[in-house]
Amino acid sequence: MKIPVCRLADLPRGEAYRLEIDPPVSVFHTDDGEVFAIDDTCTHQDASLADGWLEGCEVECPLHASKFDLRTGAVDTSPAKRPVRTHQVLVEDGMIYVELSLAAPNLPPCVGARLAQGSA
Repeated sequence: MKIPVCRLADLPRGEAYRLEIDPPVSVFHTDDGEVFAIDDTCTHQDASLADGWLEGCEVECPLHASKFDLRTGAVDTSPAKRPVRTHQVLVEDGMIYVELSLAAPNLPPCVGARLAQGSA
């Protein structure tokens, strides 16, 4: 299922858009013009990666400076140890769409516990 995010023209290069779904997804428009989507929550602790610093194809978490590769989701800098999920991005007729990964998210323990409690 394709989820509409926003118009490409409305997401400036070097910026991120937080898609408010559960769990949230961040869409990044790099300075090079590429668009990537990853889970928004850092795998170390509950922090929004959309609020982080974008440099090249990496985003740095605003809380403890873990860095994630936008192409693969891999952790490049600790304290995070687990990758974030990546999602497929499509740009059609100037509109950004995200196709969500079917893999389970790697949420930090505090978020996983809160979500489990809410579904019980």
